Amino acid sequence: MSFGGQTPTIIVLKEGTDTSQGKGQIISNINACIAVQSTIKSTLGPYGGDLLMVDENGKQTITNDGATVMKLLDIVHPAARILVDIARSQDAEVGDGTTSVVVLAGEILKETREHVEQGVSSQIIIKGLRRASQMAVNKIKEIAVRTDEADRRETLAKLAGTAMTSKLIKRNTDFFTKMVVDAVLSLDQEDLNEKLIGIKKIPGGSLTDSLFVNGVAFKKTFSYAGFEQQPKSFTKPKIVCLNVELELKAEKDNAEVRVEQVSEYQAIVDAEWQIIYKKLEALYETGAKVVLSKLPIGDLATQYFADRDIFCAGRVATEDMDRVVEATGATVQSTCSDIQPHHLGVCGSFEERQIGGERFNFFEDCPEAKTCTLVLRGGAEQFIAEVERSLHDAIMIVKRAIKNHMIVGGGGACEMEISAYLHGFADKNIRDKQQGVIKSFAKALEVIPRQLCDNAGFDATDILNRLRVEHRRGNTWAGVDFTNEGVADMMEKFVWEPALVKTNAIQAATEASCLILGVDETIRNEESQQPQAPGKPLPPGAAQRALRGRGRGMPRRYSGPGATVSQRARRARHHYEEDHREGVSKGKEDEEQGQWELVPRSETEANDNDDKGGETDPNSSSASSAPHLSSHFDLQLGWSRWRFMLLSWDPKVAKTVARGGS
Repeated sequence: MSFGGQTPTIIVLKEGTDTSQGKGQIISNINACIAVQSTIKSTLGPYGGDLLMVDENGKQTITNDGATVMKLLDIVHPAARILVDIARSQDAEVGDGTTSVVVLAGEILKETREHVEQGVSSQIIIKGLRRASQMAVNKIKEIAVRTDEADRRETLAKLAGTAMTSKLIKRNTDFFTKMVVDAVLSLDQEDLNEKLIGIKKIPGGSLTDSLFVNGVAFKKTFSYAGFEQQPKSFTKPKIVCLNVELELKAEKDNAEVRVEQVSEYQAIVDAEWQIIYKKLEALYETGAKVVLSKLPIGDLATQYFADRDIFCAGRVATEDMDRVVEATGATVQSTCSDIQPHHLGVCGSFEERQIGGERFNFFEDCPEAKTCTLVLRGGAEQFIAEVERSLHDAIMIVKRAIKNHMIVGGGGACEMEISAYLHGFADKNIRDKQQGVIKSFAKALEVIPRQLCDNAGFDATDILNRLRVEHRRGNTWAGVDFTNEGVADMMEKFVWEPALVKTNAIQAATEASCLILGVDETIRNEESQQPQAPGKPLPPGAAQRALRGRGRGMPRRYSGPGATVSQRARRARHHYEEDHREGVSKGKEDEEQGQWELVPRSETEANDNDDKGGETDPNSSSASSAPHLSSHFDLQLGWSRWRFMLLSWDPKVAKTVARGGS
């Protein structure tokens, strides 16, 4: 087939699909990421501000944690959502540096935007960024300092304190630093599972009323009558943990019994009582003084244990039960008939205490404890939630520092040292287009100390110039001094950070930047069409028809063969009047544009017309009694047959304003 020398258009994508590509698309993605960066960068550093975020349900969150802010921003731009992913990965992998990684990624894209606008291939830019990132990681490994095992606890405290300087709890850093270090060191040092550190939040009191529990603490569970007579404290009690329900169920709702005599039913009831009493006696014979179960413990069992000076708690959360098992050395049992002494746990002391408006169960001084609990106090719930996020970051920092003993200086010192190194390397050793890319990467690293100064209200230009001079002189750890508004040695100021935080942040920011720069085309599929648009009005009479169980276009209620004559006549008249009213209402809107009249046909006329092939004789009585017709047609709707006759005609517009049905 010949197309006259022209290439035919081949449609591959669905109609309505939006596509954009080329340099403009790359720049658009970069601008979206820069917009996200501008939102979050004000929270960086010890003098960074907090963001008050309100979701669609009105829930308020006050935070400066990068991962939390990125999650609550609810970003919809596909390229900018990559920054959300790297913030989450940084939070999961390291725990701190979530704001830094987003700010750094946005600055890398901002510095490379000029190269994109000048027409430099995105692949050349990506190669240059990855090369610069690898050089930066190698430089960090070269300058990192190994901590001394003898001063391990002090080093961990310094690292945790640095992580807290940018949080709401920075005024109580010493108090919470000790709590965090004790919590991490109480874990199994081979595993270091931070999930075994329980955090309980109780509104009220001050921050310094918070507690570190070397064991387990959880909120008092629901209890039945008789609980008040149980003892609330023990010394070195034995503990049994169950996954057994100790409760009698009502036979009316939970059983079906078929008996012939009343005595048989009573025997079944007596057997149920004997079964639960055997369970309770078996638990009593174990010598345990504390009985915990994931399932309910009913009023009968509660009173039984109270008479024997045993404490019980049912419906214990799975997370709390697992931590009790880790702390006491107990084993969760699914039966009460074969509990051995080694299945029981033990703790130094058990006590139920009132904290604020809640009662808590405390299991302390556990000999095999590999878990702990932090009980946080504070004024508002939003404030306590931010304290929890702050402690999570510090816990993750201490955990990583135990596994990796390498540390670097904070306060922008590490970034300035890498920037100076990359500038010098690019000037001396690189002569191709990658030189400009590497220098742009080096300049982007300076955003960390610059933003720290801006958030603190310092003169960023002056301090950055002084930092450049210090690093050229070989002062590796020169950083921003927030105390004297100048430059100082971060190692001497004990502003330390794990080297893993810096390497992970640089690598994540670089990979995100390369991913965004490598996307030169975006395809958006057309949104799926809804059956009924929310804003589209319903047709006239639709609501009444729906209430009668019939939508438009559906058959009318039965009035055909089998119905009485009066029923058919009554329904025909009702439907005719209804449709006539709808037609008149619509006709007023389309006045003088043409009008259709709806005339029901009699059975005799319909039969005669059917014999003639659907045509009407204009000389017949039915036609002669009607007005002059310019056009008409017949239509079968539901159980009746209707004739549509055009009474007037506008040559410009023709619309049907009266509709037939039935």
